[in-house]
Amino acid sequence: MNAPDPLGWPGYRDQVARARERTGGVESVSWRRTRRAVEVVFDFRFLGGSVGTATGDVVEAAFGQARAAGLPVVSRISTGGSRMQEGMLSLRQLQRVAALCARHRAAGLPHVSVLGDPTTGGLWASLGAGADYVIAVAGAQVGFAGSRVRPADDPAYTAEGQFAAGAVDLVAEPGDVDALVAAVLELLTRGDAVPAEVPRALGAEDLPADGWDAVLRARAPERPRAARYLDDYFDLRVPVNGDRAGGVDPGVLCGIGLRGERPVAFAAQTGTATTPAGFRTASRLIRLAERFALPVLTLVDTPGAANDPAAERAGVGPAIAELFTVVAESRVPVTTLVIGEGGSGGALALASPEHTWITPDAYFSVIAPELAANILKRDDVPALADDLRLRPQDLVELGVVRGIASHG
Repeated sequence: MNAPDPLGWPGYRDQVARARERTGGVESVSWRRTRRAVEVVFDFRFLGGSVGTATGDVVEAAFGQARAAGLPVVSRISTGGSRMQEGMLSLRQLQRVAALCARHRAAGLPHVSVLGDPTTGGLWASLGAGADYVIAVAGAQVGFAGSRVRPADDPAYTAEGQFAAGAVDLVAEPGDVDALVAAVLELLTRGDAVPAEVPRALGAEDLPADGWDAVLRARAPERPRAARYLDDYFDLRVPVNGDRAGGVDPGVLCGIGLRGERPVAFAAQTGTATTPAGFRTASRLIRLAERFALPVLTLVDTPGAANDPAAERAGVGPAIAELFTVVAESRVPVTTLVIGEGGSGGALALASPEHTWITPDAYFSVIAPELAANILKRDDVPALADDLRLRPQDLVELGVVRGIASHG
């Protein structure tokens, strides 16, 4: 097989021939079909894993086979980017790859990418970052800019840096990658769109005597938080990290877990003020769940949305609006449990309009009682908490929640 040489680049055919002799491969990428997926594998030894027109042919064949067989794609990437020797015809392969990913997504099939060392250039910005779930190998160089055209020794261009920026779901040691890929494929291919079970309550069993008691119980340090509920509910889980726009909110835990034999997507507030990145990550999580028929569980626990200047500049209003819309339009069932503070719109954005429950040590309110007192110019905050009808039993009576979670 002769190498394409569209530009007549001096010595290019010889370079390809030497790469073939050195690696035993025909191109910088190959594919294989396994029992669970079609795997696209890059070989950095072959001209730096670079992408040319023949590379695009191989990737297209792999995705075509995956769609025909109804299988996920796992792309194992190690590349320096586009192949200079083929000029713009090389660069245009990125559009080709993006179209293949889009058709695969439209067919309802998962794509998991594994970012090896290095993963740079256009293949990171198409095949890698365009996947449904992104795993980066610990210590790998990952970035749009390659090592020769970027600042030296900046952690932004690493697997860990991309994780911190919300562009990668998980950073894994090399020996752990295969097991994680298998776990993710298992979770993404077994959706049944059946509503998630309501988690059992883990804290107080009795109901609060008055509104202020409800507030104090929800704010108590010993009250169970989201991590404990997730540990109790799931047998295993993998994270979904970041909003893919440079943001991560550690106060919103998103991911997919296995409860018995059923995968369930989850978005859980942990008691902090939710940032725009948190709302956008939750929106991303629900859209991912829709593609693979995964029911969604949300755990509400926040004093409210972040309202500092940084949050306003980052678009907290549009981020909340987006999440309201995503929940309203969701084609998979969303089940909600309020486990602590339910503060205003920042809490309501994660709540199902029709399938919300609450624990005995939680409350849900139009606004925190102290802030309501400031707005209404009232001094008796505890009395105002009563007037707000924010206790679990009040919310059931008002029809805001469907019921109070039991300890069964």
